Amino acid sequence: MTDLFEPLSFAHGAPMKNRFMLAPLTNCQSHADGTLSDDEFNWLTYRATGGFGLVMTCAAHVQKSGQAFPGQLGAFSDDLLPGLSRLAARIKTEGSLSAVQLHHGGIRCPADLIGEAPRGPSEDAETGARALTTGEVEELIEDFIVAAVRCEKAGFDGVEIHGAHGYILCAFLSPELNRRTDRFGGSLENRARIVHEIVRGIRARTGANFQLGLRLSPERFGLRMAEQVEVARQFLASGELDYLDMSLWDVFKAPVDAEYAHKPLIDWFVDLPRGETRLGVAGKLTSGVDCRRVLEHGADFALIGRGAVLHHDFPKRVAADADFRSIALPVTRAHLRDERLSPVFIDYMNNWKGFVATEEAAV
Repeated sequence: MTDLFEPLSFAHGAPMKNRFMLAPLTNCQSHADGTLSDDEFNWLTYRATGGFGLVMTCAAHVQKSGQAFPGQLGAFSDDLLPGLSRLAARIKTEGSLSAVQLHHGGIRCPADLIGEAPRGPSEDAETGARALTTGEVEELIEDFIVAAVRCEKAGFDGVEIHGAHGYILCAFLSPELNRRTDRFGGSLENRARIVHEIVRGIRARTGANFQLGLRLSPERFGLRMAEQVEVARQFLASGELDYLDMSLWDVFKAPVDAEYAHKPLIDWFVDLPRGETRLGVAGKLTSGVDCRRVLEHGADFALIGRGAVLHHDFPKRVAADADFRSIALPVTRAHLRDERLSPVFIDYMNNWKGFVATEEAAV
């Protein structure tokens, strides 16, 4: 199937109307207490009007001490339900599915932001993180599950578990960052245990129509390519997920691991058996050609990040022009304002080298 506008069914819940999913994007524009801001509401709902089949929030922390960014949306308390409910309802009225990405920053939580030392699977000298006790790991599993139940109560179609990019679940998967000796450390089976228990817990305590996804990344942060392929294989075959989201940084690049460098990253995952579990990929997909190529390689859908920042209506533009390509970088602040990015979000994007034009370049 290479039709980007063919609906995509899932094992649970409603189908996605097309093959475009909004990637979960850090934007730093909600309130300090984790409540949804109007700026974040406007940013996300504008992507729903733009035709995305599923609109996913930024990483939303499941524990207050799991915050990794200023202005991060939260999912850790029932006090956050009014904003979450408002967001879910509006996305639904625009015809898109909705999902919250559930997250804990782990060793990547800035101590000055959370007011204490960050926590991870093991001590980390570089960040000053301390190791979670076994009891705290069990509490973390429960908090991911409760956050998913909370998001279901708010009206979201589903959640995605963030297991990528060096945050806490990714760190558990990493043999370099996880040096535990309890049942959550050592073998790959033990290191992946926390993710499996979260997945099983969410599936057991949410309804039959609630969708569940998982984001993994295969490289960096001490991860081993062979192990990440195996973890992906397990989750694709388990039947517990509706979709696996592979964050590849660059979908078609060769893996860093020389043993795997003879074919592009995407192919190591699309070739895995997956039953009814859907597979999506993210990483430098900025044109209609790129997205069709993803489907041609065997993925079920494309996650759009940068292209969605630049064009709220990226799917509609591809529908109108199959060869549509995102505007060239850098772009002006005025362009980003028109795309419903707040000044805070624009400042955050300015940290991406060459993304936001300087005043001089914009003249």
